[in-house]
Amino acid sequence: MNFKLASLLAAGLFASAPTFAADVLVDFDGPASFDSIGDYYNGAVEALGVSFGLDALALQNDELGPYFSNAPSPAGVMAVVGADATMNFAMGFTGASFFYSTAEAPVIVGVYSGLDGTGTLLSGFAVVTNAMNGCSDSPYCNWNFTSTSFSGVAKSITFGSAAGAGIDNLTISAVPEPTQALMLALGLAAVLIGARRKG
Repeated sequence: MNFKLASLLAAGLFASAPTFAADVLVDFDGPASFDSIGDYYNGAVEALGVSFGLDALALQNDELGPYFSNAPSPAGVMAVVGADATMNFAMGFTGASFFYSTAEAPVIVGVYSGLDGTGTLLSGFAVVTNAMNGCSDSPYCNWNFTSTSFSGVAKSITFGSAAGAGIDNLTISAVPEPTQALMLALGLAAVLIGARRKG
């Protein structure tokens, strides 16, 4: 194998390699209504690596509803019912966004460098009153989008200050997994070294 062919092979491997930094979307469409979301998205049902505290409840429109309308993902949302509504993502993330609906007073939702709202406060989301603006078909009917990015790596978002809010389509920008990136780099280096020796 000559060096030029090995270079083309290496370029092909890079092009076909999975993206290591990827967005993780939690749409809350799976858990049953009024169940704590807990580890549903952390391997209990879906393996996204995202877990929630006990005060993050799933809410699905059912025969007793509707509880929400006009949500970005129509099947389910997260209802924040208390202080223990923290989202944890142990692999870390560098940005986040979500949609929200609330009739409560404006609050700041914090983004922290450690799990469970510990470590350094890296950023925050301003969550303002919007739920009762022009519709009366459900408690959560207007949805605002909010996003943030920051320096450093975050591992949790504390939704507890926004008790009474509905949250939907939470998206986090996951950091690359170092072992995957290292293995790809080592594999490509081996291909190039082997080609130089044969060439």
